[in-house]
Amino acid sequence: MRVRFLSLGCRVNQYETQALEGLFSAYGFTVVPNGEADVVVVNSCTVTSAADRKSRQALRRMRRESPGAVLVLTGCLPQASPEAACALPEADIVTGSLDRANLICLVQEYLKTRQRQVAIPAFSPGVAFEPLSVDRFDDSFQRAYLKIEDGCDHFCSYCAIPFARGPVRSRSPGEITAEVRRLVTAGYREIVLTGINLSRYGSSWGSSLPEAVAACEAVPGDFRIRLGSVEPDLLSPADWDKLACFPRLCPQFHLALQSGCDETLRRMNRHYTVAEYLETVEGIRRRFSNPSITTDLIAGFPGETDTEFETTCRTVEAVGLLRGHVFEYSPRAGTAAASMPGQVPGPLKRERAAILSALCRRSGEAFARTQVGRRARVLLEATGGGYTDNYLYVQVFPPGQAAAAGGWLDVLLDRAIETGCHGILFNPNTESGEGE
Repeated sequence: MRVRFLSLGCRVNQYETQALEGLFSAYGFTVVPNGEADVVVVNSCTVTSAADRKSRQALRRMRRESPGAVLVLTGCLPQASPEAACALPEADIVTGSLDRANLICLVQEYLKTRQRQVAIPAFSPGVAFEPLSVDRFDDSFQRAYLKIEDGCDHFCSYCAIPFARGPVRSRSPGEITAEVRRLVTAGYREIVLTGINLSRYGSSWGSSLPEAVAACEAVPGDFRIRLGSVEPDLLSPADWDKLACFPRLCPQFHLALQSGCDETLRRMNRHYTVAEYLETVEGIRRRFSNPSITTDLIAGFPGETDTEFETTCRTVEAVGLLRGHVFEYSPRAGTAAASMPGQVPGPLKRERAAILSALCRRSGEAFARTQVGRRARVLLEATGGGYTDNYLYVQVFPPGQAAAAGGWLDVLLDRAIETGCHGILFNPNTESGEGE
């Protein structure tokens, strides 16, 4: 039977979708990327009302494209809003973000009985981390994602994810080492550690994120380790000291900011100030060689005044970002922020998002200029370029020129370009670059 998957939302969702692809393949299903299928699985997102809407639209679109298929709705939307999910008539099977391995059984039961299957178990105290395994990633043989943490207890006022993902739980260091060894043996050269709240890794047994990185470092081989998004207030100075000691850890940190104004951060229920954020950034720059900072920003949060927005803009300029992902605030029903006074009109949110995006772009261009003249090791992708350890994109070959993805290149960064830097192959005999 043919099965098709559609994944919405974050890297964790994408990781879980690819794990489900492997699970279905092991049971004899043929995974198809598009077109008609016998089973269609929609792995939903619920982080905002816009994400909810996209999940519902995807479900309806899949029903139109495969009218005779068994249609599965799984993931965060059913877990956070089970009644709303069960009310969607297109879904033959509705399940949440727990017990992913049981999805095969639900599909088999539906195929036998043709009766709707609903299985959305609630989170319970002490719920265990469900280890999943992925054999092949869409990025070809260079970058692999490894989910090591699930759940969140941060309860930001705009976010429903704690309800969709439950309490914090973590993958054991031994399982991490075993999975990294398998991925490196398979040829992957970059391992990206992901989680719903990665900074809370190991908190249930009194540990922290450096233990997970140490578990990766235990594996021999020519590969590097990259962290997903981390929270600026959840890693201690001692944690950063430990992280700085790992030679394979990439000096690029996605340090979630969301707003650069203390008043806005308080309404968001973020647990740090702008000064503390900037102190963390400076600590990273003291500890790591040539690091970069990337971040997320929300434009138009409820109550955001012109003055607060201008303060955020000044903060963004002060950070010196390589890259910033800017989102217009989208209210999510059931969160505190959705009912806050001072909801910002849509046109103003779009205007502010555009301003922040332009600031982030200029900041990234300025960072790229600081890299000119440096040597860098690039993990090549099929685009004819690739990324350095600090996540600077480097164009090495002319766009469109075929290149073997997954290999390392030593380059000299000779000029800044719109997407990052241009690099020329480094010649160790002359300690200079070779022309194209």
